[in-house]
Order: sequence, then structure tokens, then C-alpha cells
Amino acid sequence: MSKYQNTLAFAQEKDQNDPLRKWRDEFYIPDFHEKPVVYFTGNSLGLQPKRTQSYIQQELNDWAKWGVEGHFDAKNPWFSYHEILTEKAAKIVGASNKEVVITHSLTTNLHLLMASFYQPKGKRIKILCEGKAFPSDQYALQSQVKFHGYSIDEAIVEIFPREGEHLLRHEDIISKINELGNELAMVMIGGMNYYTGQLFDMKTITEAGHKVGAKVGFDLAHAAGNVELSLHDWNVDFAAWCTYKYLNSSPGGVAGLFVHEKHVTNDDLPRFAGWWGHDKATRFKMQPEFQPIQTAESWQLSNAPVLGMAAHNASLDIFNEVGMQTISKKRDDLTAYLEFVINEVSNGSDNANFEIITPKNPKERGSQLSILAHGQGKDLFDAMTKEGVIADWREPNVIRIAPVPLYNSFEDVYRFGEILKNSIS
Repeated sequence: MSKYQNTLAFAQEKDQNDPLRKWRDEFYIPDFHEKPVVYFTGNSLGLQPKRTQSYIQQELNDWAKWGVEGHFDAKNPWFSYHEILTEKAAKIVGASNKEVVITHSLTTNLHLLMASFYQPKGKRIKILCEGKAFPSDQYALQSQVKFHGYSIDEAIVEIFPREGEHLLRHEDIISKINELGNELAMVMIGGMNYYTGQLFDMKTITEAGHKVGAKVGFDLAHAAGNVELSLHDWNVDFAAWCTYKYLNSSPGGVAGLFVHEKHVTNDDLPRFAGWWGHDKATRFKMQPEFQPIQTAESWQLSNAPVLGMAAHNASLDIFNEVGMQTISKKRDDLTAYLEFVINEVSNGSDNANFEIITPKNPKERGSQLSILAHGQGKDLFDAMTKEGVIADWREPNVIRIAPVPLYNSFEDVYRFGEILKNSIS
């Protein structure tokens, strides 16, 4: 017998006993709709923490007061503002402070990292990625191989689910790595697939890549702030992530990057250099030759966009106060309840069959569930939107929903189920 019940009373009782229930009040829940909003798109844009405004206002006040002197005399000196974020971000991705820096945007960081870690030579030219990767990743990989003078077909290898399946089998990824062997220069996979919500075994993938002599990196856009990560212990070479999804750090907010400590002190590792990656002790001597900082900071190009970093700092403080372990515990419970409710609605309907293509194993997913709406189409999604559900439609027939543990409730899940049931045509 299930431990869940698809009733309002059950959902409200779960919320009363939820140790994270107070954190919902730390966020602005959108109120633009004529009906109460069920916001299930934290996997696309996280909600605004209420403290964000004061964090940004502090920097605006110091800009007004100090002008350029704020770089050193502001309450949080802008010269070193990014350093405020390092330890908090490192905890979220399982890294040491020297391995992480908050800077640039996600795809910019991926390009900078691949400039260092994709070094094709001889017959070792291939990049392995998952099929149906997010388009930005695809474009970045394609432009990287073209930059080195190779065609997409000869250098990029995509691995797809088996025929009739939605998910990549882990053994197929490892098998493809071994098959490519000494032709494989780099593995670059999304740690969590944006379309299916499948979380990959990054530790084992990294081990397999290293065994054949390849570098291994991950796009963590849908993983950072969503699932527990241990990039250092997994021996990952590099990773990058955005902060505007589960990390709630403003639209298009600053991004993060990770470089394993075994690489950060390698001055011979090629990289595209900028002034802010130069040795801090001599930066203002304006020396003509680049001297990289002996941390991931050497991948920085320019000085920090302080207002964006202030927004990120506000959210990181929440994560630091709550902790990823606590967040993960509720995430698993909330997502499992959503899975239960969707299946209840599906089993009770004659006109719809909802197939959840996200893995059933909680260790292979995060907050997101992706639903194939058999027997229904976009009309169902549009009807739900009219009733206040903010979710995400992906062609040809997938609805992505993500109950975020920091601000979504069990009652949100119950209400979603009722709207889903009543929207079936």
C-alpha cells in the first residue's frame, strides 16, 4: 500500500510536518495569474528570494556613495566580490575552494574550459556527448571541433537511447567510451538531461573516460542546486553550470565553473586569458605576460558583474543555511508524491495515459519529472496554464514539471493533480 494519498488533507499534513516549510515564505510566489499559481518551472527559472533586493541595494548604495572607490571601500569590496561566493558554491558542487569560481555565463564557461581540455591530436579527436543534448551544448561542441579544423561528423559522437526507450542505459555510455578508446579526446555530457530529467552516473563515466585517456567534463545546468554533487571526489576534470534555475540567481545570472585541483596549478595548460585571471599580487602592475592565479580563478576574463553576483549571493546564503542534504531529502519525497499523483490521475482517466519518462529510481533523477501525455496534446498543457499551472512544454509531446523543495509544497502537488485531471479533454 502506498504511503501517499491523493487528498488535500494528506498534502496539508505533509506540509505541516515539513522541516523546510518556512523557506517558502523566503521567496516571491508569482501572482500575475487570476488564479493561484502552481509554479513548477524552477528547472527553467528559479523564483526570486525576498532577500535578493537588499543584497543588490547594498551594492547600489555603495556605488552611489563611493563611485570607483567602491572596488576597495564598499562594504563588500567589488575587487574581490567573487571570492564571497566561492566557498558557498564549492559546497553545492562538492569541490574545494581553489577548484571553483563564479564568473561569466554557462556557455562562455564551457567554451573557456574546452579551450583548455579539448586538445585533439593525431587520431584522438572525438568528443562523446549524449544525443538530444541542450542546443547550446550542441552548438558549443560543434564550433569547438570546427575551430580545430574537423567536421562535426568526424569528431562528434552522440549516444542515444536504444530503440523504443527514452533513457540512456549507463552500460551503453561506458561501452561507447571503451569502443572509442584512443580516439576519444573528451567526454562532455549534461550531468542531468534537460529533456528527460535523467541523472547520469558522473563518477563512473569519469572513471571510464580516464581509463581510455580522455578528459571528462559536465554541463551541470540542471544538476547544480538540484542534486548532491562530489566533483572533486569523482575526479571530474571540469564542469560548468548556470545559476538561474535551481540556484534562483536572477534571469541570465552569473554562472560557475569547476576545474579539478590537479589542473589548476598547471601553467602549461592552454587557456584563453584575461586580466582578472592574472595573479592578484601583480595584477595592477600591468605586466605584459599573463601569470595565471593558481586556482580556478585563472579562467576568469574580466572583473565581476557585481549586481548579478549580489543576486547569486542572496540565494547561496539560503543554500548555505539549509544545506544540500536537507534539500535533497525533501526533493525525493516531493518528487515521489508528484509521481504518485500523476499516476493516480492517469489510472483514473479513460482519455489519457501519462507516461513518466524520467527514471523511477530517486538516485537517477532530481526534482524534474517529464511526462508524455499519450492521448492528449498541447491543448492539455494550455488548459492547465489557464488554471494557473506554470510548467514547460517540449515538442513533440512532453510536459516538464519540477517541484522545487525550497519553495514548492505538497499542496502545490495536490493542486497540480486536480488541475491535470480536470484539464483532460
